[in-house]
Amino acid sequence: MREFDCVVIGGGPGGYVAAIRGAELGGKVALIERDKVGGTCLNRGCIPTKALYYSAKSLNAARHAADFGVNVGEVSFDIGRAVARKDEVVKKLVGGVEQLLKGNGVEVVRGDAMIESAGKVVVKKADGVEEIAAKSVIIATGSEPAMIPAFNIDRINVLTSTEMLDIKKVPESLLIIGGGVMGCEFATLFSSFGSKVMIVELLPTILSTEDKMVSRVIMKRFKETGVSVLTEVSVDKVIIEEGRVKTTLKDGREFITEKVMVSIGRSFNSVGIGLEKAGVATDRGKIVVNEKMETNILGVYAIGDVTGKMLLAHVASVQGIVAVNNALGKNSAMDYSAVPAGIFTDPEIASVGLREKEAAEKNIPVSIGRFPYAASGKALGMGETEGFCQILADPGTDKVLGCSIVGAHATDLLGEVTLAIRSGAKVKDITETIHAHPTLPEIVMEAAEDVHGLSIHKIGRKK
Repeated sequence: MREFDCVVIGGGPGGYVAAIRGAELGGKVALIERDKVGGTCLNRGCIPTKALYYSAKSLNAARHAADFGVNVGEVSFDIGRAVARKDEVVKKLVGGVEQLLKGNGVEVVRGDAMIESAGKVVVKKADGVEEIAAKSVIIATGSEPAMIPAFNIDRINVLTSTEMLDIKKVPESLLIIGGGVMGCEFATLFSSFGSKVMIVELLPTILSTEDKMVSRVIMKRFKETGVSVLTEVSVDKVIIEEGRVKTTLKDGREFITEKVMVSIGRSFNSVGIGLEKAGVATDRGKIVVNEKMETNILGVYAIGDVTGKMLLAHVASVQGIVAVNNALGKNSAMDYSAVPAGIFTDPEIASVGLREKEAAEKNIPVSIGRFPYAASGKALGMGETEGFCQILADPGTDKVLGCSIVGAHATDLLGEVTLAIRSGAKVKDITETIHAHPTLPEIVMEAAEDVHGLSIHKIGRKK
């Protein structure tokens, strides 16, 4: 029986990062993966959706090229080529991860893992079964789209995000159940590609995790691009009829579309991996962990989506580093105070720390500064004037507490504020840092200036 210092189950952005860091720290590490390394994020999530996102961005840029004096003639779209390019990007990155694992001496074992005990993992491989001894185990099995029986998901007419990424033909009409991050991202993609898109959302607003001012910008863009949004409605049933899909709402309204996409919820991959036998505690499918990513069983850790903490790839990666540090004798703990999040609608959304609505709900006093893209020279030159940056600060200490950005390259701009929150920086640390001109980061600086009513380029600034 082979023995390892650490066995990682699952090769997603949490698992492979944990495995590599463990090897860097001198541990003998095995990574068990039944499919391709990279997990949902690389193969069926973050990366492929962003590849298609930039196909949509390129298509929209071509359509509006005349605004910049560029004549391109009739513009057409080839979804087959876009999907092929997406696959090429994914293949290259998967290969890169495999090389990183090999280069760091991580033993990759292909198969399905079952935890026999805190010190032993059984792997069902194509050529038989192998028992592996493990001084520590890190569970990184992730999550999958929730398969809700009432929606009759057949993966042909009623699809999840996984099937949408490999679609061979742009549907003439598409109804999306769920107006959260994924629903809005796919609405952005397929409305750009030419589908007539409708979003059906149970809550009073789409993108309910974000501040109202942020979601309003996206609602405005959806209206401009022909995306219909129905809120505060629920779906009664979804029926496939003669190659089309009839969606009936609780209020009796019916819609017939070529395809339906279900983007509600994720199911945690915690079943069938031996948790009960090993005695690992779960809560409604989520593995229970503490700030050190430890489960209730000594030597067994869990990271990523399967813990249900924050379903973000970059959070899984940091959790993986924390877990393997502790597994190999170091002392690490998670800090969720400054977790950035990005939403790839058009325009993009990025946020970190405290939201304005959260401050109001918790009666947290804040000073707020805002600056619009429309007042930025760089944004005007780019033709990207939709959106704003909003910064929240503590009125007493002037420390930066949160930031929301909606606009071009919002996700790229957020790093500065994330670092400010993480390091306990004050508003003046942003405003007194020289920002290059003309650049989009000036928007962040001006929003910080506006916290105290001192934004130079904001019309109608605070007195």
